[in-house]
Amino acid sequence: MRVEQEFEHGETSENSSQMLLNQLREITGIQDPQVLQSALNAGQGDISHAIGLLTTQPPEEEHMPEQTTTANNEKNTSSAQNGPAKDDLQTAIELSLQESQQAEAERRELHRALEVSAEENAARIKRKRCEGSGESCSPAEWIRQEDCPVGIRNVGNTCWFSAVIQSLFHLPVFRRLVLNYCLSERVLEKCKSHSEKRNIAFMQELRCLFALMVGSNRRFVDPSAAVELLRDAFRTSEAQQDVSEFTHKLLDWLEDAFQLAANGTNPEDKQNNPMVQLFYGTFVAERLHEGEIVSNIEQFGQYPLQVNGFNNLDECLEGAMVEGEIESLHSDQTLSSGQERWFSKLPPVLTFELSRFEFNQSLGRPEKIHKKLEFPQVIYMDRYLHKNVNQTHGRRGEVKRLKDQLTLLQQKLEGYKNYGSGPAKYPLADMLQYVLEFATTKPTNPGSPVPTNPPISTDPSSGDSSQTEADDAGSSDGSGCPPTATQRTPIHKPFTQCRPPMEVPVQPAPHSVSEEELHFIRSCLQRWRAEVENTISELKASIDKVSQALEGMYSDNSLCQVPYRLHAVLVHEGQASAGHYWAYIYDHAQRRWLKYNDVLVAESTWEELVRDSYGGMTNASAYCLMYINDNLPYLIAEDTDVETGQVLKGMDSLPSVLRRYVREDNRWFQQELREWEEQFCQAQRDETPVQTNTSTSTEQPVPEEPQNPEPEPTQEQTNEDTEEPPSDSTPAPVQESEEPTVSPLNPISPEASENEEQINGSQTQDQPEEEKPDQSQSVSAGELETETEVEEQVTNPEGGAEAEVDAQTDPEASSTEESTAEDTNTQPENEVSEVEIPNVGKILVRSDVDGYNEEMMLTPAMQGVIFAIAKAREAFDKDGPEAGLIKAFHEEYLRLYELSQEETTPQQDPRLQHVLVYLFQNKAPERVIERTLLEQFGDRNLSFDDRAVSIMREARSKLRLIRPEDMDMDEYLQWHDDYSMFKTVFAYLLTGLEQYQNGKIREALIYLAHAHQDNSALLTKGERKGVDQSLIALYRRKCLKELNEKAATLFKSQDESDVTEGESLMNECVIPCMHLMVRDSVSQEDLDVIELIRNCWCSYLGQDMDDSLQEKLSEFLPRVLDCSAERVVLKEPPKVRKSPHDLCSRLAAVMESIHSASVVIVK
Repeated sequence: MRVEQEFEHGETSENSSQMLLNQLREITGIQDPQVLQSALNAGQGDISHAIGLLTTQPPEEEHMPEQTTTANNEKNTSSAQNGPAKDDLQTAIELSLQESQQAEAERRELHRALEVSAEENAARIKRKRCEGSGESCSPAEWIRQEDCPVGIRNVGNTCWFSAVIQSLFHLPVFRRLVLNYCLSERVLEKCKSHSEKRNIAFMQELRCLFALMVGSNRRFVDPSAAVELLRDAFRTSEAQQDVSEFTHKLLDWLEDAFQLAANGTNPEDKQNNPMVQLFYGTFVAERLHEGEIVSNIEQFGQYPLQVNGFNNLDECLEGAMVEGEIESLHSDQTLSSGQERWFSKLPPVLTFELSRFEFNQSLGRPEKIHKKLEFPQVIYMDRYLHKNVNQTHGRRGEVKRLKDQLTLLQQKLEGYKNYGSGPAKYPLADMLQYVLEFATTKPTNPGSPVPTNPPISTDPSSGDSSQTEADDAGSSDGSGCPPTATQRTPIHKPFTQCRPPMEVPVQPAPHSVSEEELHFIRSCLQRWRAEVENTISELKASIDKVSQALEGMYSDNSLCQVPYRLHAVLVHEGQASAGHYWAYIYDHAQRRWLKYNDVLVAESTWEELVRDSYGGMTNASAYCLMYINDNLPYLIAEDTDVETGQVLKGMDSLPSVLRRYVREDNRWFQQELREWEEQFCQAQRDETPVQTNTSTSTEQPVPEEPQNPEPEPTQEQTNEDTEEPPSDSTPAPVQESEEPTVSPLNPISPEASENEEQINGSQTQDQPEEEKPDQSQSVSAGELETETEVEEQVTNPEGGAEAEVDAQTDPEASSTEESTAEDTNTQPENEVSEVEIPNVGKILVRSDVDGYNEEMMLTPAMQGVIFAIAKAREAFDKDGPEAGLIKAFHEEYLRLYELSQEETTPQQDPRLQHVLVYLFQNKAPERVIERTLLEQFGDRNLSFDDRAVSIMREARSKLRLIRPEDMDMDEYLQWHDDYSMFKTVFAYLLTGLEQYQNGKIREALIYLAHAHQDNSALLTKGERKGVDQSLIALYRRKCLKELNEKAATLFKSQDESDVTEGESLMNECVIPCMHLMVRDSVSQEDLDVIELIRNCWCSYLGQDMDDSLQEKLSEFLPRVLDCSAERVVLKEPPKVRKSPHDLCSRLAAVMESIHSASVVIVK
């Protein structure tokens, strides 16, 4: 995100441009107006882009335009002179020309680099916006990679929201608190104020956002709903918010929300608030007043720290904690105030707020402090605790003594390193060495005169006569003739041309010195130099020793008991009024750093974090540091299963309501991907025939050979279709209604007109991905977690709630069915075929329909919907899709209501034919019935012709218009869960009876036992919600009795394999079933069977048998006699198909076969 500078209205573009140039000059320090203007042009007027271009590459040396002009003038003047010119002057001119040309070339290169960088930045920004908004990007790029965290979309200059929320979300203890937040109905009724309602709404939005970040299949999620609530509190929604203010507001709202959950207002309840316990601590403020120490305790959340004047985090803390005379380890400043602060209680999550902004009085605006500030990965807080005040005071006194000693040693060392009484100072040891070298140098020609007229030197850095001597030596060699005006002195270039050898200059030497004097001077100077070097070595060793003592002053074990580990670093790049935010967060499980930059999440390193966060090098630096107590492992511990102890990951860690919400959102996402794929394939199909027809008309003007009727585009279409992702039946935002208002859809009830209610309700602005758990648009009955329920989702042929989850839970089966249908129907694009639908007749189906599934079309539920659509043809043709939907809805509603009034017989149960029959018979709320039927009409498999597609889309649009307050989604989902359980009971019952008739007693008992348990749970909710238990109990007793007899027979055979099998039957089937029977409201018939089994096995106690048999009997006999075990483990039955169509036919067949033995009575 880049925030552009705002200018006052009425300014001309020229003034605005000049203001931008002035701001660029102040921020970057570059004075060259051409470079600044080029950067501004390359950034297309965006000052943030221009700053980035100028600060990300080192600025070139400033070359004033006058340099080129001056050099050229000098060149012209020099060439026009008639007199001779010096070699050095000509050389200087040539070098100046070269430097000027090089500077111009470098400037051109800089301008080109700026333009290229601007183009790349523009492309990168376009890609980022594309990724954020999803415009012109393939949805395949939106899919989340495995084990990769989810990014957060930047909606309207809110990268600060992403940085803060990501750092909190990836703190497991905080994530658990948010996801498990819950308020009772009684507390909700008491919340009347605007602030309480706002806090609860924000908490719900945050829960949904966190749930999506846990289990979403999207690479990034949209936080718009939560952001809008926060923006309302700031009032200035157009400006970029101060992150510190936002974080304070966020924690305040969360604290208030959890205070409502705690249901208390006294101070003790507030201290028990989990937000207070997690983020808030206390410190003791002590000051000296009239000779007495006055102290008070204050609470803090984010602890502010000043950056100016300090080099690292410890120095900042020392400066913030003690406003008095204090010696820092590295700072030489001392303050004199009487107040000290000491932490009395540190929060588990310790957040430091770094103050990097200050107000510039002269400019009248805030400025950012780009100062380097180091911080460690682990900081020990012992020295700042109130309980260690005496120890810390003692250490600080020792620090003061050592710093005074260190200062004295450094001053002594400085005297040796910079010696002299004048302005120029030199190392004393070197000076002694130079004097010794001078004294020992032999004069080469003591009588030679000293030159008094040194020649002109053009090298400003040359301060001696070496250049003069070299020039003289060079002129004495060879020509010896001064150059004329028409001659140019050749320029000697290094590595390509060699200068003539130059004489080594004569070293200064004393004119005369005796051997005695020289011996005396040499001995003194050597002794003094050795003494100086020894003294310097001793001073350095002492300084190192004192420095090490200072560094280790707080490093001993007694002050390293409270470690805090760096969890997150929030970074700001830019200036005070414009910039971008991102976060570095430590992945404690994988032990790595991750960079969270809006929708982009990438692995990083500590080195990269330091480069971006310390500051001082670029305009990026940390503004917030989040540390966590390293002694509290629960802060980063993941959720675990209570029974197994295994870590819960992904969706398993979510509460059930949020799990449904995320699954719903994932289904919407899959629908979006699928529809984009369809549009993409359709676009290709639209283009390909045109190209084919063009080529055909060009190459074969008279097609006389019809042997190849299938054109090539059709084959390509077939391949593309088979590669489509598996489809689900979830209603998705395919097409919004063109009409601004939607008329109500009133179902006709045969009983009374007062039962009519509107389906659509009021319109809502929420998008599918922004819906909440209580706003889900389709049934999640298939989201139950047992394998049996998953199988139901695979095989359930009904539309609506059940049909939606079919393809979702079994994508392979769905894709296989679609691929088979497409492979067997490779017909030309516009060809149609007839399909025979029972009870409906023949219908025409287009061959290019993607959603058509013949098996689904043959189910009774879909037959009824298709028949209703056929009856609504006249209304559709006359008044459009909405009228057609209303008519079809009324027809199907009436048919199902009449079906629910039919008499139940042992061979058939109307409830198995349709979920609405079940709802009608159990007197479900009208809203639940209406929505369920509306979802039937939104089933994807209805896309077999244009009329059905239009009605399907109309149904989906009305589903999206149902507001959260229009119905209780938890109640709605519970009704469908109950129906799913009802079908499961029937499937278990029928499978058990079939297995019993086939002689598979063991398998039959398992199915019947599970059927009895699940049916008992249903019957507690209503008499019509389950099956009568008598048939289940009857055959459960039969199976149990026969299986026990088989086990006893095997046990008596005394064959080792038979005995093992008999023991297995008892442990896995008979005994668990007995325990379950005793736990239920056991009937007399069940008690008789249990007593019979006990007598059977007790009769073996008086018989002679092998020791091994006696041992095995003693192992399971106590469990036969005592059925009070706390936990019963009954083997799960194999997965079963429970298609309502299959269940109806199986019920008739099974009951017909056993009618002579028993008759099932279905309520």
